[in-house]
Amino acid sequence: MAAPYHAPEPIAFPAPPPESSTVDASADEAAPDTSEPTSDTSEPTVPSSQPAISETLEELAREGARRMLERALHSEVDGYLGRRRYDRVDDDFAGYRNGYAREREISIGTWSVEVRPPRVADSPGHIPPFRSSILPRGRNLTYPTQRLFARLYLEGMSSGDFEPAFRELLGHRAPLSSSTILRLKEDWRTEYTVWRTRPITERYAYCWADGIYLGVGTEVEHSCLLVVIGARADGRKELLAMELGYRESTNSWADVLRDLRDRGLTAPMVAVGDGALGLWAALREVFPETAHQRCWNHKAMNLTDKVPKRLQPELRHRLRAVWNAPSRRECELRRDELAQWLHGRGQDPAAETLFRDWDDLTTFYDYPAEHWIHLRTSNPVESVFAGVRLRTNVSKRMRRRDSALYLVFKITQRLELGWRPLNGGLTLMTLLLRGARFVDGIYIPADADRPRDPGEEVSVA
Repeated sequence: MAAPYHAPEPIAFPAPPPESSTVDASADEAAPDTSEPTSDTSEPTVPSSQPAISETLEELAREGARRMLERALHSEVDGYLGRRRYDRVDDDFAGYRNGYAREREISIGTWSVEVRPPRVADSPGHIPPFRSSILPRGRNLTYPTQRLFARLYLEGMSSGDFEPAFRELLGHRAPLSSSTILRLKEDWRTEYTVWRTRPITERYAYCWADGIYLGVGTEVEHSCLLVVIGARADGRKELLAMELGYRESTNSWADVLRDLRDRGLTAPMVAVGDGALGLWAALREVFPETAHQRCWNHKAMNLTDKVPKRLQPELRHRLRAVWNAPSRRECELRRDELAQWLHGRGQDPAAETLFRDWDDLTTFYDYPAEHWIHLRTSNPVESVFAGVRLRTNVSKRMRRRDSALYLVFKITQRLELGWRPLNGGLTLMTLLLRGARFVDGIYIPADADRPRDPGEEVSVA
């Protein structure tokens, strides 16, 4: 049976500030003051009542929250004992009220309230002891406040900055410390564990893979985050994998790809990455049917490192013209012109590097032209971790490999909301996943190459 409702005790309103007496200014100017000076014993007038009203509203809200919290705690004790205060003890004895615990300060929103939780003693051994679910032990912050701390931490505010910033909001006696964010990392670890074991049921046309070095840990060889991002059937990008590895070895990449395959990932049509040999060897082992597309940005960096600085601006300009060619044939012609230009200036090693892995550099011509801007480089991964570095560089808190992994995972999830989808929309992605053929980015209908029957009429428009 539900306990009857009792109205809260009335809250004592502070007395309003005294109103200043109205004086006729013109009369004061006309008649000079000839009275003898007397000692002013009256209270000073309040020039503006706005600050006093604001403080009164905050005090009312704080007092109301405190009383509501105390009433909820007493109702929780009533439910545990099975009786209200001063009721007679029946056969179903669950213990006695035992006064109050020490006063605690609880942060609610942007201010804190002081409350004394009730205690229960002499509970029988066959029932569990009383533990408040409203106000658990050791918890002095509400969940919304904790989520706010986590959000600010992910946005780049260091944990050491929490205390001076929030003391202004929560008061100097508020239960706040920089260790609050450390406890939230345990929640992030749980979220990451659930995420990395989830089944994969979507179909992904493309994937981008890269290894990111963040200088984490105290090992001689810094840890590498192996990241895989996929393009869903609706054109949106999604984080598929994020694992710790050492360097970008074949074994590390193979473990990541095998885990994705075992959880349901089918072979993507194209995988985009840089020149790391470990990734391509692992792809040939786990997803042999996936086509390879090398990153043009990494190719450009490798070429510019092989020529003198005086030639680098012109080389970058010519390279940009090569990968922006409208067809594979035109791309090869521009490549040959660039190689001739390099040979003419004595840059034979750079010319040889230009031809290296050429087939993997021009795979994008077999896919829609709207997608070329996404497929030519591994920028979907690089641009994401540019935002990650902006946040992780705010404070030097990347001490442990696992803590860094959970932090970067939460930051990436936050940034994932703003990732740019693929051009062309759902219609083009549906056409692509159904096996449509593209030549130099142009859709070729299935019956375009079908041989015609001798007696078939050809309509002329």
